Amino acid sequence: MAVHFPLKALALAVSATFILTACNNDDDYAPAAQASDSPAVETMADAEPGAEVFPSDENETASASVDHQAVAAHYADMAHANYQDALKTARTLNEATDALIAEPTEENLAAAKQAWLQARVAYQQSEVFRFGNAVVDDWEGQMNAWPLDEGMIDYVAADDYQYEMGNEGATANIIANQEINVGGETVDVSTLTPEILANLNEAGGSEANVATGYHAVEFLLWGQDLNGFEHGAGSRPVTDYAKGEECTNGNCDRRGEYLDAVTDLLVNDLEWMVGQWAPGEGGNYRQELLALQPQEVFQKMLFGMGSLSLGELAGERMKVALEANSYEDEHDCFSDNTHNSHFYNAKGVQNVYLGTYTTTDGEEMSGPALSDLMADRNPELDQKLRGDLEQTMAALQQMKDAAEASDEPMSFDMMIAPGNEQGAKIVNKAIAALVEQTGTIEQIANELGLDSLEPDDAGHSF
Repeated sequence: MAVHFPLKALALAVSATFILTACNNDDDYAPAAQASDSPAVETMADAEPGAEVFPSDENETASASVDHQAVAAHYADMAHANYQDALKTARTLNEATDALIAEPTEENLAAAKQAWLQARVAYQQSEVFRFGNAVVDDWEGQMNAWPLDEGMIDYVAADDYQYEMGNEGATANIIANQEINVGGETVDVSTLTPEILANLNEAGGSEANVATGYHAVEFLLWGQDLNGFEHGAGSRPVTDYAKGEECTNGNCDRRGEYLDAVTDLLVNDLEWMVGQWAPGEGGNYRQELLALQPQEVFQKMLFGMGSLSLGELAGERMKVALEANSYEDEHDCFSDNTHNSHFYNAKGVQNVYLGTYTTTDGEEMSGPALSDLMADRNPELDQKLRGDLEQTMAALQQMKDAAEASDEPMSFDMMIAPGNEQGAKIVNKAIAALVEQTGTIEQIANELGLDSLEPDDAGHSF
């Protein structure tokens, strides 16, 4: 079931530390609606006299044939549709985990895992809206923080547990205790509610202390992946949720309470974000965004595309893990679903440029897009980015195919193993494609007369 309550805003804290941990990191949640008293949506014709929107040249008339405000509005429509799908699949996940808790069977555990995997498809595509839109970035950490020190949540195999050095919360084990002490502060966790769990994120000042979000749910379903660089995901027994004497590893009732609370919170958070992008609702983020001049929205769109491509996906999610040969730095480390998370991140970038999105129901959504602007203004550059995006998707399809092969599959944690030249080649090919498309995204920003784009590289050199 889903529960609704006003969540306490948490402080935003982003860092680029790359210490080996066992699966945390990211921003915190700040769900205060960003109300706006901005005037009604302005069109390009409403711009102040003398305001230069695009450089004046022979392509000016061509680019003006595309309705700039319509491009901005369609971007908001796509975000709304994408978050609606993320919410829909999170509700399905919530129902599946409720069924698992009520009746812990192998079938119900498998169904909950499948619901989690399906929920990642929509959510990972939505991450392109994170960068450039503070309303998403400030909220996202409570949803998708990684890698996390899972010993804060539940039992771990001590012999194979890598965690952030000096993190007092790394072995707190909320499920096994009525209270925990992290950073000198004692917290009563006798009752596990969504609000209590949300307030435990980054306890003691460590980003590795993640109590909520997709990866907390992932750990509660799969358990630790103890296979190292070998094939295989986590294999938590369903009896970890069993009743009475059939319970394994203790605290089965508490484990169920935790899983119930964290999935309720996931739904609650996504309901809030859907509302921020919903049309016809005064005072939400959509209204604030579309009150901007369209070129300001284009800046956000391109910055989001470039930052997810470069610093986040190519850097944080692939380069770090490959260079450190660290399976603890893979994104979906408990389920070995990392290849899909990478694939759908890149798909989200392509969606925004082309103005297309396929809903979970199979509906094809399309509308005015940045590609339309560029096709009028500089067809050659438009085709260049379209080609780059296709190359990236092809490289990530190769990664996906390798991970899902029926014969000798190679998951992402195997690809990054020391000495795996074939795996490193697959990962490096994807990184190179993402770097190439980011360069073209920057060229398009320049062509559209936007300020220096400078997509976030997360401190990486490529």
